[in-house]
This record gives sequence, C-alpha cells and structure tokens, in this order.
Amino acid sequence: MNLGGGFFELWSPVVLLFVIVAGYAYHRWTGSPQAGQADELRVPLSQKLSFYTGLVLFYIGQGSPINFIGHHYLFSVHMLQQTMLFLIVPIFIWLGTPERLFQSLLRSKVFKALFHFFTRPFIALFLFNILFSIYHLPLVMNALMANELMYFGYHIVLFASAFAMWYPVFPVVRDERELSDLKKMAYTFGNGILLTPACALIIFADSVIYDMYQNVTIPFAHLSTLDDQQLGGVIMKIIQEIVYAAVLAYTFFKWYRRERGKEDDYPDGYVADGPTEA
Repeated sequence: MNLGGGFFELWSPVVLLFVIVAGYAYHRWTGSPQAGQADELRVPLSQKLSFYTGLVLFYIGQGSPINFIGHHYLFSVHMLQQTMLFLIVPIFIWLGTPERLFQSLLRSKVFKALFHFFTRPFIALFLFNILFSIYHLPLVMNALMANELMYFGYHIVLFASAFAMWYPVFPVVRDERELSDLKKMAYTFGNGILLTPACALIIFADSVIYDMYQNVTIPFAHLSTLDDQQLGGVIMKIIQEIVYAAVLAYTFFKWYRRERGKEDDYPDGYVADGPTEA
C-alpha cells in the first residue's frame, strides 16, 4: 500500500524524542535504589513496565503510520488511534506513576488546585465525554481537520481530559478524595454509557459525514468510505467495551480481595453476627 507520505511523516521523530526523554527521565527517577533505601520507596518492576508500556502505546498511536493513515486515509484507523490514546494509554501511565513522583508535582499550588478541580469525578466524567462527543460532530471535526493548529490544540485538551477522566479510577495519591471500589465501578459504568452517543452517531450514519474522508482512495477494494466510517464506530465501541469490562473486573477483584482480607483479620470462631458460642 503506497501511503504517499515521507518517512518522517510516517514515523514522527518529534514524538519519538518526546517518548525517549520521558522514558529516560522516568528511569533516572525510579532507577536502581540507593543503598539503605526503604522498601516502600522502591518502585516495583511491574509499575515501571506499566509506565513504559504506556509510552510505547503512545508512540504507536501518535508517532507511527497509524497517525498518518488515520488522518489521511482511513477513519477506522483514526478511531483505533483514539481508543489507544484516550482509553488505554492514560491507564498504563497512571498505574506506572509512583506516588512520590506525583507528590513532587503537587507541590505547585496552582497545579494542585487545577488538578484537584478537574479530577473531581463528576467534572472529569462529563468533561471528557462532552469534549469527545463534540469532537466527533461533523461540523467540529471538519473544521479541526482543516486546521492543523486547531486540531493539535484540541487533541492536547482532549488527551489531558482523558487523564483526568481515568484518575478517579486509578488514583496515584491515596487520600480522602479517593472513591470506594464500588463507586469506581459505578463511575466506569457511567463512563461507558456517556460514550455511546458518539459511537452511535458514527455507526448509524447513512452517509459519509466527515469531509476529509469523502474523496479518499480506500486501499482495500471491498471497503467503501461509508463502510470504513461505520467500521470506525464499531471499533471504538468494541474496544471501549473491552477496556471498561477489564477495568470493572480489575476494580471488582481488588474490592473482593480487600473484603476477604478483612474477614481473615477476624479472630478464630468469629462470624458475622459475633463470636460463636462454645
């Protein structure tokens, strides 16, 4: 398939440089522990792998041919990119961020105030889904795709709102603001509902609604532009369901293990109604 783009359009060196710098800075901060360092200050390997996975997925979504193909040829690939950047990458980054590292960022009073405001569950939930739905309105998306600066700016805002949206489910700092596991499950379920209208608009449209994809040459003989558009909506919905189901399962089993742990702390012979009689 001839994509028509140069090497640097297909494989962004700017995004690659950003990922390398971010990964190196993270490695320097979480590198080999110093002698005598307390165990609780060490960053587990699994947490490091989560952060690096997030960076790799970010580059695949934003710096690989996926970005070029999705922007110029296939709407379905564009939607695949969206799911990676907004529904998957933030989860891995949050899971891989050590609390001490993030606490250092919260020392800035301005950043802390803004962060606490935008990660309030109600605000984070609706802000991301409203921005995401607005983005996929034909009038808005056509305007953004025609202006690279506006497109870049909107994507930064949307990307930041995706991180804010996922933070209540995967908080880095454990404090009184953290949701209970049951509330996290309800939050995730509500998220899935709010994302549905944008997918439905795309899946059930009876014509191509985005100007930039109307006259493109589809590289697959049996895939029309309308089919590609509808496929994009289906891809978004299916991956969204898989991700949210995985998050619900993760949260449920974490809650279940915590409850079982509480039961294990009871003294021998203790039951729910009190100690058993001899």
